[in-house]
Amino acid sequence: MNKVSIVPCSDYSSAKEAIARALDLLDGLENVIGKGDSVLLKPNILAASPPEAAATTHPAVIAAMCEFVLNAGGKPVVGDGAGISRPGATAKALKTSGIEEAALRAGARVVNFETAGFSLVEVPEPLQFRKLYIAKPVLEADVIISLPKLKTHELTYYTGAVKNFFGALPLRCRKETHLLGERDLFGEAVADLYSVIRPDFAVMDGIVGMEGNGPSHGKPINSGVILASRDCVSLDIVAAEMIGFDPLKIPTTAGVLKKGFGNQCPVVVGTPLKEVKKKFKPSSGGVSKVPPFLTRRLGKYYTAYPRINQRKCTRCSACYNNCSPHAVERLADGSFRINKDKCILCYCCRELCPNNAVEIKKSLLATLLTARESIFQKT
Repeated sequence: MNKVSIVPCSDYSSAKEAIARALDLLDGLENVIGKGDSVLLKPNILAASPPEAAATTHPAVIAAMCEFVLNAGGKPVVGDGAGISRPGATAKALKTSGIEEAALRAGARVVNFETAGFSLVEVPEPLQFRKLYIAKPVLEADVIISLPKLKTHELTYYTGAVKNFFGALPLRCRKETHLLGERDLFGEAVADLYSVIRPDFAVMDGIVGMEGNGPSHGKPINSGVILASRDCVSLDIVAAEMIGFDPLKIPTTAGVLKKGFGNQCPVVVGTPLKEVKKKFKPSSGGVSKVPPFLTRRLGKYYTAYPRINQRKCTRCSACYNNCSPHAVERLADGSFRINKDKCILCYCCRELCPNNAVEIKKSLLATLLTARESIFQKT
């Protein structure tokens, strides 16, 4: 379980062959996937960025993994929730990244975590959260495979196979996690999430990674590898060391090890680690430079809640019937309203409203930060 395979791969045109080799070194997927199993492939779909920006898992990796899952007798499902800053972010990111097209062409089903719904689950032996809302496709899968992108991260230094599942949380849970204000506490929160999901396999897109101000504003770097493991923690330890970071100082790795997952001494198979090492430039700022007390205080003023425009609402009940936390309430006169205390900010109500009657009310801070993010994406 603690084996990590490393296979050199200089270009995405040979990604399929490199992944096949990486899987063979670990005895393939046949020992993981049963005939007819629903296999969730969880890429990193952070934002609406094209493949060449190196912010998301490359579509060539998605297509290859869908084929290998089918060959093993499984039914591939590709899904994620983008770094939600506005409704519709995931749908746009799936298209812009090329992941949706690649998955559909390969015979997979594509799910959008924003609209698929969430279930509240209890966390075993919690470090930070006793309960978390998790995207239903994750909980319903028979097999879960992480498909992360090799990147630096301004808060966790490095982001990989473990941190990849942050996309399974709705925005409210993500916000609460960030409001913890400290790297170590954030790592423990991600460990709580990981203990619920317990992925079965991981294949990392390290052909072109991202260094500097990752996970979204860094620079692409040709790192030239595919990594795979049946243990996400082992993969993250090897990948972090490969790019010049102390693996045990990565908050998410430290968090899952604290909960008893993974192994601190993974075994590398395939190409030796020393032959593929390439030092990445770390993040130079961002949220990591903000004092924890300021993060907690300012974060409370970042709000973007949905509300129903009663003039547009036709009372079709789409929002009411599909709200996972039952935050949409029916009033005595038959109209609907959204209870902010119950809302988990998944924006499912807005996405599913056929009359565009669900609007987003943003605080001033949320409006300013959203405008800043749009400028970054355009440049």
